[in-house]
Amino acid sequence: MILGIGTDLANIERIQRALDRFGDRFRDRVFTPTEQGRAERMKDPASTYAKRWAAKEACSKALGTGLRMGIAWKDMAVTNLPSGQPVMEVTGWARERLDQMTPEGFVATIHVSLTDDHPWAQAFVVIDAVPEAEAGARPQIGPVSRRKLT
Repeated sequence: MILGIGTDLANIERIQRALDRFGDRFRDRVFTPTEQGRAERMKDPASTYAKRWAAKEACSKALGTGLRMGIAWKDMAVTNLPSGQPVMEVTGWARERLDQMTPEGFVATIHVSLTDDHPWAQAFVVIDAVPEAEAGARPQIGPVSRRKLT
């Protein structure tokens, strides 16, 4: 079952201006060290940052809150599997919200898709849940929320 869907479109040039103006203050407020490391290794760091910005916005929408109600930018982080596939990890209040959304006896997975075509970066997030009994047969592509059967 789908628990939440979110999408966002970010302007890469706007993110570049924020990087130029605020530098590490902006990076450290919004992005985890892992996200920063990946972006800084890329040919166009602003594009990578913009995709992750959009993913965080999309994830907050899929969680049903937007960026309010105590959710922090770094409570949502995009990492990558060895294959390059992006994966959304949530901690803090975002993790609490995901756990609240996940029905008892279900396992939630956050799916994320990223793309860019200068000057735009886009992210799409879907949070779904399957019964815990079926989750073992499902390939795990990212952190999950497990709620115990009562």
